[in-house]
Parts: sequence; C-alpha cells; structure tokens
Amino acid sequence: MVFPQFRKYKNGLSYFEILGKSEFIEYKLEFNKIEKHLFTAKILPDRNFIHDLLYNYEEHCEKIEKEDLEDFLLKNQHKSD
Repeated sequence: MVFPQFRKYKNGLSYFEILGKSEFIEYKLEFNKIEKHLFTAKILPDRNFIHDLLYNYEEHCEKIEKEDLEDFLLKNQHKSD
C-alpha cells in the first residue's frame, strides 16, 4: 500500500491523512474550527484503529483522495482562523 492514504467519516466532520501503518493526522471540524491532531499508535488498540481505517473502513468511513481533504480544509479555512 502506498502512503499517504485518505479517509473521512461518513458524517463529514473528520478527515484522516494516514501517513503509515502507525501514524495519521486527523482534521476534525469541531466548534466551528478545524482541529489538527497528529496521532502515533503506541499500543495494539491504536494500531487496530489504523488498520481498520485502511482495510475495514466501509462501515464508518469513505475512501477519499488528497484533493477531497484539500477541499475540506479550504472550505473550512475561515473557521480555523
């Protein structure tokens, strides 16, 4: 698998840039601004979460492209100022 990979929650409030099998960035629209969180998996449940984002995402997430993430960030840029 080639990284980065991109996913979003079906509700459209969180977008994920998966950097590798143990690290991702979550961009979350919360309280009218975008919060950016870098997350590094250190324990098994965290690694399982990333695995699910990569391979078992269909129930809660959608696979997206980098451009979709960029559009989300641009559309909500004024909310993070």
